[in-house]
Amino acid sequence: MKRIHYYIICAFSAICGLSSCTDFLEIKPQNEIILEQFWNEKADVDAIIAGCYSGMQSEGVIKRMMIWGEFRSDNIGPGNNISSDGSLEKILKENIDAKNSYTSWGGFYTVINRCNTVIEYAPGVAADDPAYTESELQANIAEMVALRSLCYFYLIRAFRDVPFSRKAYIDDSQKMDLPATKFDDVLDSLIYDLEGVQNMAIKRYPETKEMYQTGRITQDAIHALLCELYLWKKDYENCIRYADMVIESKKQIAEENRNRRSSSFSNEDNQERFNGFPLVSNSTSNSYFGDAYTVLFGRDRGNVNEANQEIIFQLVFDDNPSDNGMPANGAVNSFYGNSSASIGLVAPSDYIFSDIDKASGRKVFADRNKTRDSRIYINCNLEDKSINKYTTSSIDISVASSTPEVSYDSRYSQNQNGSNWIIYRLTDIMLLKAEALTQMVQNNSDESNDVNKSLLDRAFTLVNAVNKRAVCQNQLADTLKRTDYSSKSDMENLVLQERQRELMFEGKRWFDLVRLSQRTGSTSTLKTAALAKATSGEGLISNHLTKMDAIYWPYNLDEMKVNLNLVQNPAFGSGENDSYEKTTKK
Repeated sequence: MKRIHYYIICAFSAICGLSSCTDFLEIKPQNEIILEQFWNEKADVDAIIAGCYSGMQSEGVIKRMMIWGEFRSDNIGPGNNISSDGSLEKILKENIDAKNSYTSWGGFYTVINRCNTVIEYAPGVAADDPAYTESELQANIAEMVALRSLCYFYLIRAFRDVPFSRKAYIDDSQKMDLPATKFDDVLDSLIYDLEGVQNMAIKRYPETKEMYQTGRITQDAIHALLCELYLWKKDYENCIRYADMVIESKKQIAEENRNRRSSSFSNEDNQERFNGFPLVSNSTSNSYFGDAYTVLFGRDRGNVNEANQEIIFQLVFDDNPSDNGMPANGAVNSFYGNSSASIGLVAPSDYIFSDIDKASGRKVFADRNKTRDSRIYINCNLEDKSINKYTTSSIDISVASSTPEVSYDSRYSQNQNGSNWIIYRLTDIMLLKAEALTQMVQNNSDESNDVNKSLLDRAFTLVNAVNKRAVCQNQLADTLKRTDYSSKSDMENLVLQERQRELMFEGKRWFDLVRLSQRTGSTSTLKTAALAKATSGEGLISNHLTKMDAIYWPYNLDEMKVNLNLVQNPAFGSGENDSYEKTTKK
């Protein structure tokens, strides 16, 4: 008999906002499931789908989302007890080899295989179980295609070329040692797959399952993923098209929230502060600024509807895992800190703090904003120099004096971090659209051309809306001036800087730099960012990161041993060196 060799985990309860698994499924974890005895009814399909999400929630996957997308960038430096994690310590020094444990990708391929299994076997269940409707089957397939595509997208952004398969592997007799498929071919396959299933996906879950709207794949999540995939493909028109779909959907949700009168989002904010975009509002008074952080990153369950107008897709966690079996966010707890260790294994880099301290000439937080960019305080704790985002459930900012004063809720307790990990939110998509608009400007010409001017105007409007939401002052005022960004290169730099400010510590920065390097064929900006935080070995790092191959990761040595069809990234030689030093001297 064929056997499915993976765990089915009941770990989806927090997504439906309940304290038990009964709303989605109720099945005990099993080590081994006999295939012929399993795929018989809809509950069996639900069980594997739950296992897909629990796989995404696993520390091994979340940690790699964080490390691959952020930790090699200028945002991240060492924190406390970094020597306890030798692999992470080497990554922060840009000293990476194929033996580094964080180059392993097994968690992502486990989720991919679970998704492939649902796609392959669910149609047979629908044929046998009358309770499993065709529309439910199609929605489940779309959901699994999207989760699979998201996993592959993480893999190609990190490793460039990776083994790619849509086939389910269910027993040991199947050949699994596939050669790597080229980045562009995988990218095209992901776009093709998502284009084919987007209309099958659920548009909106019922209000009785309000957390499903952002905790499970919807059409908005697929459109957000397509938006970014097309940007990496340099198909800017389609990137913009899907960004607009997401924006319009979120506008509709915001309008529904206003009609419920349960949202702090006001029409005035929509039109004036946010340039018409449906961002979660920061309440303002004569002395107080805040709320958006608590809604987006905290645990403000009373504002789920408001969070839904900005969050598109997130992985859901719980700060009381022993109560209902939903996991806490162990990756953030370890890396970013907790109530027992306010500084985790990593912290904002010295470069970030030195930039904040500058009176002028800032590279990250613009001079014009000075101390009024709330993201300075949301991202970083200026007192103990730790990471605030994701480690505390609420942040309040007093604007009664000329310098804002910040108060934080206590950090999540050790092993009880309840922060959801956001994959996509509206400001991310808005800034991806701004990047695409900027890339459509012909050459590097200025705005004397009407078409170019219109493109730059539209890009600036998006960036300015994101920026204005963050300005902690009562009077509405633009802190960015359109006249300062009159060329394509000026606007490119603005968009990249705004993404760094807005999405700091969300697993985006290194991928943004890789995308820029791919587009320009140069590692110059990426290398400058990596060197900004370096405290030693600058010459070796500079030499190494001049190679385009080096901006990706080496294949893990264990993967190379079991898959002889993999050919190691040439920037890392054989991959067996203790550091890159030997390969950089060749």
